[in-house]
Amino acid sequence: MDILYLMILCSVSLAAVFLVVFIINARKGQFEDDESPAVRILFDSDEIKEEKENDDENHNDETQEKSKIEDKSE
Repeated sequence: MDILYLMILCSVSLAAVFLVVFIINARKGQFEDDESPAVRILFDSDEIKEEKENDDENHNDETQEKSKIEDKSE
């Protein structure tokens, strides 16, 4: 029976420690923005820049081809 009291005391103490640590971190703003870091890792700024450059080049190529076709038709 004494071990039961000891285990209850230890578990309540451990829960109190975790609660204090949680409250301290919540006041510091640790849990304010939990979605951005998970999404930010999916986007690499270098890849986005390369895609924009490639899109611009493809767009320029398409524009040049259209102008060549229009010149030929005239």
